[in-house]
Amino acid sequence: MNLNLSASLNVTKLLFKPGLCLPHHTVATFNDLPIPLDKGLQAAGRQSDIKAVVLDKDDCFVYPDARDVYEPYKEHFERLKQAYPGRRLLVVSNTAGASSWDKELQQAAAVEKSTGVAVLAHSVKKPGCGPDIMAYFERHPETGVTDPSHVAVVGDRLTTDMMLANAMGSWGFWIRDGVVPLRQKSFDDVQFSRMERNLADFLLSKRVEAPVPRRLARRG
Repeated sequence: MNLNLSASLNVTKLLFKPGLCLPHHTVATFNDLPIPLDKGLQAAGRQSDIKAVVLDKDDCFVYPDARDVYEPYKEHFERLKQAYPGRRLLVVSNTAGASSWDKELQQAAAVEKSTGVAVLAHSVKKPGCGPDIMAYFERHPETGVTDPSHVAVVGDRLTTDMMLANAMGSWGFWIRDGVVPLRQKSFDDVQFSRMERNLADFLLSKRVEAPVPRRLARRG
């Protein structure tokens, strides 16, 4: 069993800042993502300048533990690649590329070959790998990312993907319904998914909101 220590430690932050697990934009499925992503935020009256997208893998655009894009999502996935070409699209997974799970990075290499998208190699699982993500974009200045507010995180988990986005100071896009329908998930996954949905509904009913990313003050 691979315990996600990062998630376990970070979830305690919700006691003080519950909005950290909330998204800035919610869609039903991957196919409902606005392209470019700024469109979804601007429709709600928010100003954004998203230059790069961090994608969760399992149950987001890929069937869990698979390497190929889920067939019904392939066309939309290609449109996303065109909107965020090259290094501007990055897969960050708690399986492929995570050193505790993918020790030889074989899964990461397989996903990269199948999708044509880079997979981040990281030692700390989500939501604690924000520094690794920003270091990646710093190594690739062609992406235009100079601030966390230039990044959007897309995923199906509130306590990993959305917490990662908010901890970084980025934008969070929540895919509420994953590749696997709720009725087909394992008992543990069903319970976890229901817990997250109930948590989101409760917090939103209390008018709790995700923190809005703020550009870091420029030096000099």
